[in-house]
Amino acid sequence: MLRICLVALTLAATPLAAQTRVPDSQAEISLSFAPLVKAATPAVVNIYARRVVEARSPFAGDPLFGNLFRDFGGRPRVQNSLGSGVILSDDGIVVSNYHVVGQATDIRVVLNNGAEYEAQVLLGDEEADLAILKLDGAADMPHLALRDSDTVEVGELVLAIGNPFGVGQTVSSGIVSGLARSGTATGNARGYFIQTDAPINPGNSGGALIDVKGRLIGVNTSILTRSGGSNGIGFAIPSALVSQFVEQARAGKADFERPWAGMTGQPVNADISESLGLGLPNGVLIADLHPQSPFARAGLEVGDVVLEVDGQPVNTPPEMLFRMSVRGLGHRAQIRYLHDGTPRQAEVEMIAPPETPPRDAVILGETAVLPGLALARINPAVSAELGLPLPGEGIVVTDPGPYGARIGLRPGDVLRAINGRDIAAPDDVGRLLERAAPRVQIDAQRGAGRVSLRFRT
Repeated sequence: MLRICLVALTLAATPLAAQTRVPDSQAEISLSFAPLVKAATPAVVNIYARRVVEARSPFAGDPLFGNLFRDFGGRPRVQNSLGSGVILSDDGIVVSNYHVVGQATDIRVVLNNGAEYEAQVLLGDEEADLAILKLDGAADMPHLALRDSDTVEVGELVLAIGNPFGVGQTVSSGIVSGLARSGTATGNARGYFIQTDAPINPGNSGGALIDVKGRLIGVNTSILTRSGGSNGIGFAIPSALVSQFVEQARAGKADFERPWAGMTGQPVNADISESLGLGLPNGVLIADLHPQSPFARAGLEVGDVVLEVDGQPVNTPPEMLFRMSVRGLGHRAQIRYLHDGTPRQAEVEMIAPPETPPRDAVILGETAVLPGLALARINPAVSAELGLPLPGEGIVVTDPGPYGARIGLRPGDVLRAINGRDIAAPDDVGRLLERAAPRVQIDAQRGAGRVSLRFRT
């Protein structure tokens, strides 16, 4: 009798949720993403961009035929692009990809209810592949709230909304399949990405990646594919970076300003970790530091390993730059690092690359040997603009001009000497060229190598 009572009590205590039953309401039968989609799709727009592209001569850059056939190549042509965007505010601030709207002369934004707006690019950045637009005359617009992308976890359900192949607005579902993806996306975008298996196809670029509460966690930017279609590996730019873009756009910035680290680094692999006695391979090893680097001023040294920025782990230079960009200029980031194997903390100021020493920019006039040649003294700001290696010093070509390009000069060439005479300042170049004519030899550094350019005036 006691055994029967115990069995009866056990059955009575079994949760109803664990029992199989037939849905007994229309709401349970219709359980789906439909309410979420209905709320989110009005804030996702289709973008049609047009830009005029100059027809390039097949002889452009050729030292012999470039000048003879400079007008050969046909008329300028109109290039159209199609993509998506996300409205982020009721006054019509929209985020999209730079490769969709960058350098566009005409941008038309179409909402899912058919309403159309002209739009202007407020801020764009090719490296991050993000652009912020403003809809002309927009008010009371539907928009999505931003969720802090640092709270996103692998395995979360997500929806990708966009306009793939120009067929109209569509929605696909999936999960977050990876975080902290860096150096894996295609196209111009470089940095840190959220990976998803929600199908993303051409035309989805700039569209929304949202969570189950309808909050924006990322902007779809690219896919990893061999066939041209979605193979379940898509990448989205995290909302934390989008938030910084919106902030700078509202502050009137036309170009995105990143904090300057003033260092070169490399991921810590197994070999480096073993040689430094670090245990598990993680962090970014500092390989070089500029004297003006804010990290150097905070006490970090070459050979130190940066482990975290503001409590978030960093394992590659792009991850570190992302964390600094999210922190933003004018703020201080908390850095956790290893010095001689000992954990340390430092507070590092997020600054723009300094203009010290002054760049002393010069453009040679029409009567010069190389008219239109633009030069500057290398400083951190110039190095950041041209992607020059650290520490960087000397006089650099910022624009070769038509004649400089013809003899082989390129932006980023560091001029060392003209006919054997050293160059100390940008102003020296024009005078040394005049003195060297008619037989001129320019010695320059290009990347890790040296080049000598000879020509007659």
